[in-house]
Amino acid sequence: MGTLRDQLLKAGLVSEEQVRQAEKQRRKQQKSPAAAAAAQKKAAERAREQAAKVARDQELNRRNAAKAEAKAREAQVRQIVEQNRLPKSESHDYYAFQDGKHVRRIAVDEGQRGLISRGELVIVRYDKSYALLPAAAAARVRERDPRAVIDIPAPEDGSATDMDDFYKGFEVPDDLVW
Repeated sequence: MGTLRDQLLKAGLVSEEQVRQAEKQRRKQQKSPAAAAAAQKKAAERAREQAAKVARDQELNRRNAAKAEAKAREAQVRQIVEQNRLPKSESHDYYAFQDGKHVRRIAVDEGQRGLISRGELVIVRYDKSYALLPAAAAARVRERDPRAVIDIPAPEDGSATDMDDFYKGFEVPDDLVW
């Protein structure tokens, strides 16, 4: 009497292919504790590598999108400045202002100087130099790049009246010649 396999083959209940497949399954099950653990480790490692690659790709895409957005904002600022800047003054009169730690200057005429002090004209950093813009255009530039607009402190109106009050008792004679 042969094995069950031989008996099933003789009876025609299974084919030779089915017998080979059953043998293969049996061998896998016998090896499976060590082989399955190794296969699971490999699969887990591949999954971790895939997740890391997806994370790197997402970070790279985010950085590229941020660079593209910054470049678009820079182009918008450039366009606003070019469309709205006042022509450079040919005057030899300069307006000095502080930009960070440095004192810079820009050529202005007397009318522009008054508009700057009232806040109607604003100084904007533009292509390694400076330009004068109306306040409305400067507000649009400030929305896109706040660092491009130079903040100039407004003069204190109360300081002149305080000094006048201080010297109120000391009238200057009208006939005084300097």
